[in-house]
Amino acid sequence: MVRAVFVDANDTLAAVMEGLVREGDPDLLINRNPAITSEDLPGVLAGAEIMIVDHTYLPTEIAVRCEGLRHVVFLGTGARSCMNPEELAEHGIAVHVVRGYGDTSVAECAIALMWAAAKGFAVMDRGMRAGQWLRTDGVQLTGKTLGLVGFGGIAAEVARIASGSGMRVVAWNRTEKSHASVEFLPLERVLAESDVVSLHLLLTDETRGFLSAERIAAMKPGVILVNTARGAIVDEAAMVEGLRSRHIRHAGLDVFTTEPVPPGHVLTTLANVTLSAHSAFRTPEASGNLIGAVLDHCRRIAAEGR
Repeated sequence: MVRAVFVDANDTLAAVMEGLVREGDPDLLINRNPAITSEDLPGVLAGAEIMIVDHTYLPTEIAVRCEGLRHVVFLGTGARSCMNPEELAEHGIAVHVVRGYGDTSVAECAIALMWAAAKGFAVMDRGMRAGQWLRTDGVQLTGKTLGLVGFGGIAAEVARIASGSGMRVVAWNRTEKSHASVEFLPLERVLAESDVVSLHLLLTDETRGFLSAERIAAMKPGVILVNTARGAIVDEAAMVEGLRSRHIRHAGLDVFTTEPVPPGHVLTTLANVTLSAHSAFRTPEASGNLIGAVLDHCRRIAAEGR
């Protein structure tokens, strides 16, 4: 029988998976240790053909030491943040991703970060907890322009919610797209005209560092920046400089170049940043969709191997 191991399950995802496993599914082991390291993987897999992975880094040199490994099922779309799919393919290891499972949940997070940034809630909350009565001037978002950089399922949901809030929504995508109530523009116009810029690109070699110092400088002064995609899409040093100079009014960030964010990281010291711990998709609805799709991948792999 085909064997699969979920190598780095937290308690929430482990419980969801246990509730969705069916009779006749591949033999499944759930390793409830989200803090495992890359070096632990050969021992945890113990010859299993399928590795299910949430966040643990899989260097190619470690993967080739995992005897019997032929498939990696990544919980999400951003597998490149943890592995090199092309290198793995050269060693006969296929990488599978899950798309669309949390579009609404991630979109709601992006919208929440946008509103929190516009109203200064994080600044006031921190001040009041310290005994200060801070009152900040917020931004009215109705009538403002939201620019979406990248346009897939998540961005479409963001557009739906923002349009319903009275915002003008513009977007740029690397391939031609159309969508009701969204105006597609060249990237330079999206950056220059948007009061809020929200990033929705996959992380690839082409998009790493996509929001460069030059593109940040091209954004509207006082822009709000939201990132629920991947931290490495942004030149972090340039973003920090933009925040310090107030060219970027506020950033709402769910993703970071290094995760978890190290203690004392510069982003934790800036008042005009609202931080979320890469939790945009963490809702019961999205988790159920995600784990259901992961198990479907495993069932298909097992069926094809019979």
